[in-house]
Amino acid sequence: MVNTIYKKIKDFIQREWKFLLIIFLLIFITRFPVDCYVITGGGIISATDRVHVTGARKKSGSFNLAYVSELKGTIYTYLLSYIVPSFERESTSDYKYDESESSEDIEFRNNLLLNQANNNAKYVAYTNANKEIKVKSQSLYVYYISKDAVTDLKVGDKVLEVDGKGFQTFSSLREYINTKSSGEVLSVKVEENGKKKTKSAKLYKDAKENVIYMGVSIMLDKNYEVSPKVDIKFRNSEGGPSGGLMMSLEIYSQLINKDITRGRKIVGTGTISEDGEVGEIDGVKYKLRGAVKNEAQIFIAPSGNNYKEAVKEKKKNNYKIKIIEAKNFKQVLEELAK
Repeated sequence: MVNTIYKKIKDFIQREWKFLLIIFLLIFITRFPVDCYVITGGGIISATDRVHVTGARKKSGSFNLAYVSELKGTIYTYLLSYIVPSFERESTSDYKYDESESSEDIEFRNNLLLNQANNNAKYVAYTNANKEIKVKSQSLYVYYISKDAVTDLKVGDKVLEVDGKGFQTFSSLREYINTKSSGEVLSVKVEENGKKKTKSAKLYKDAKENVIYMGVSIMLDKNYEVSPKVDIKFRNSEGGPSGGLMMSLEIYSQLINKDITRGRKIVGTGTISEDGEVGEIDGVKYKLRGAVKNEAQIFIAPSGNNYKEAVKEKKKNNYKIKIIEAKNFKQVLEELAK
């Protein structure tokens, strides 16, 4: 029985070896990883569909977030990037703080950055619309750990106390660390996966900067209470801070019940701070391509290198889209009103 099965398998391999070889090669080139991402272009996400302010009326135009489409690097996608003119390669190092980071750490950080961007957008929109907004709660989270750190802290830890003291902001924690010396060990009480634990972090001095570090990056995450109520919905796979500006414009537009788009499809990108300043991001030329592909009339790009890159890309491809240079929230509102 065994000999019969073995003979049939052997005969099949001898007869179909070319077909099997092709299958093996296809699996190999589509699965074997290469140290890069292949950028395939840009797209847009409707901020209008992601935001709902209670009592807001619909508008004829739309605000849209721009994003970059990418494929994981394999032999197949790597070779394809040399054939398709619009495909470009980016090193995986551009997506990590260092090579030791896990995909889970990166995902947590991106989600935290998205939440911070949306909170900043709320604050900017509500304060400029003269609507009620106040901090309901705020927490400090570990979002990056340096390779130089001597600690058992993990990305995602919620920091409750340091040396028995509570800190409401990272700047206040930074001031406390400045009073310490290199080699001292901080006792850090955290919440990890719902459980309270006590961990430690050894301080060290950066020889070049002459500054004391704990080797851990911590971010403040706020939870606002607002009136009227606003619901913001994003998918679990979406993250990062680059949609902050467009979210603030969408929320503001709904709060004042005025169509500041004036019927236009507006695509843009850029971070937003609590004081309304717009920050630069990556991948502007890909995002502009996505805006053009989706027939937007206006593209908003952060002031500086982002704006220069967008203008250069527009001239290179003879795009007809209008590009607005974004410095801060109020200035963008003025530009949109022209």
